[in-house]
Amino acid sequence: MSSPVSEREQKVLNIIETARAKRQKFRDTQITMAHGAGGKATQSLIEGLLVPSFANETLEAMADAGTVSVLGGNVAMTTDSFVVNPISFPGGTIGELAVNGTLNDVAMAGAKPLALTLSLILEEGLPADVLKEQVSAIAEAAASADVPIVAGDTKVVERGACDQMYICTTGMGVLDDRTSLSPSSLRPGDKILVSGRIGDHGTAIMLARGEFDLDADITSDTMCLWPMVDTLLDQVGPSLRCLRDATRGGVASVLNELARASRVAMVINEAAVPVHPAVAGAAEILGIDPMHVANEGKMVAIVAPEAADAALAALRSAPGGEEAAMIGECKTEPEGMVLVATAFGGKRVMDQLVGDPLPRIC
Repeated sequence: MSSPVSEREQKVLNIIETARAKRQKFRDTQITMAHGAGGKATQSLIEGLLVPSFANETLEAMADAGTVSVLGGNVAMTTDSFVVNPISFPGGTIGELAVNGTLNDVAMAGAKPLALTLSLILEEGLPADVLKEQVSAIAEAAASADVPIVAGDTKVVERGACDQMYICTTGMGVLDDRTSLSPSSLRPGDKILVSGRIGDHGTAIMLARGEFDLDADITSDTMCLWPMVDTLLDQVGPSLRCLRDATRGGVASVLNELARASRVAMVINEAAVPVHPAVAGAAEILGIDPMHVANEGKMVAIVAPEAADAALAALRSAPGGEEAAMIGECKTEPEGMVLVATAFGGKRVMDQLVGDPLPRIC
């Protein structure tokens, strides 16, 4: 059993809770790499500048995909940009990543992906063979997901103005009527699941850059998550609260965003989180928690307690979900915060990522 919270610890938690409840403000004088890392700086940019500037109910929901009504139906839409370096890495390429990452944002809204648009920004001097390889990877990933690319654009910039190639994608899909998902729908008692081992993608990128002296067979987990979501909807659709793919900022950022949106607390069982030893080792070298390391084929699912076992079984039955785990539970207090129950019986606050220890990972 964990020891009770002391009066001093409770005061600290209250201070953090009050700070978290306030909407972020954008006060920075210039953009840094941290603004693209998916952590605190990204949150301040989005909540303090972008959402207020483009204010509408869809953006206020802070979901990965927005919804619009078209001819009586509800359509999910999302857009994304990919600047990963290197553009080919163990387990994937920038082209495959662009397709899967965009389709996953649509799937996290509970929508079946239907179409993609594609924009390529190419650096002058890019070898044609490299471009052909990436176009092939894009085509194969889209065909595998059974989602056509229906429009696109190509631009070329001067040598040195970009790093080989950047890709921008937009995806759309039709909302599935088996569920209704919302980042603000979490309730105390809900269970928190992850669909598999975390941190593989970010670690694979770092290994591809030669930044670690590690001999580890870690590959990116990039994959389309819609088949897994489809299985989950079949089994526990009405009991699903929310889905999120844990990309930039990792699982930690996703949980913090959802806790704030729903005004619940979360307690994560550290021992239950599936992590490859090499990923844990790389995170230790960087001085960060594996929960902050990016994924490109893993999702967090929040589900009503009575359906948690069925949801876990559904995830484990789907390709790519064999190592799915139940890692925590939503609580009442401290509101809007994520706590980690450690192996030593204590608890610590798990905050969003600060800075950008893993740049250009997606």
